[in-house]
Amino acid sequence: MLFVRDTRLIFGRHLRQTLRSKVAVAFGVLQPLLYLLFFGPLLRNMTGVQGFGTGDAWQVLVPGILVQLSLFGAGFVGFGLIADLRAGVVERLRVTPVSRTALLLGRVLRDTAVLAVQAVMLLAAGLALGLRAPLAGMLAGLALVVLLAVSVASLSYVLAMATRTEDAFAPLLSTVTLPLMLLSGVLLPMTMAPDWLRAVSAFNPFRYVVDAVRAVFAGDWAGGTVAQGAAVTAVLLAVSVALGAHRFRRENA
Repeated sequence: MLFVRDTRLIFGRHLRQTLRSKVAVAFGVLQPLLYLLFFGPLLRNMTGVQGFGTGDAWQVLVPGILVQLSLFGAGFVGFGLIADLRAGVVERLRVTPVSRTALLLGRVLRDTAVLAVQAVMLLAAGLALGLRAPLAGMLAGLALVVLLAVSVASLSYVLAMATRTEDAFAPLLSTVTLPLMLLSGVLLPMTMAPDWLRAVSAFNPFRYVVDAVRAVFAGDWAGGTVAQGAAVTAVLLAVSVALGAHRFRRENA
């Protein structure tokens, strides 16, 4: 109960900070929205092309953009922690009896709540542009995206505490996230890629999440795509939260 209370307190503190800048929440979805507006129409004639999949253009693009939002939106949260480290906020929290793991989860839950709002906004825009998907599929896809955001945010905090400066964190983050995005097939399915590129992308866990979200958006629950994506998401969640909690406990020991 004390752990839950501590997590709720940390979550509330950071959420109040976020709500003071509602514009930042709205602008967080601007870049993915531009992909929908300016890239989506280019895919309208891709339906039926070999490797593109059985869904329409929006059933392919919107799930990919949702995963991209999770990857970049949650990936950049480490910048906030670096600012808190420099300002001594984390140092002051060390002298309190708050749970060290709660320091991580409170932040991560705030980040995930913000991303969930942005994902719903993006999904609404997709529906307005012509996306048609079953309600159960959209809810399942959002659940996968939110769980993925928990993983990415946790890992972002681990990297932030390892680098401790924006000058080191920014290039490291770009080096990690850009290949992950390109090899996950967020814009075009990796089934359209040449054999060597598909082989490389098989080592990217985000590819399986993208494929799973696309499958549920298309109403395709059969086969192993959804189960595989859910399993990868669960493993990422467990490993990343464990690493983040360990790093926070060591940081505040």
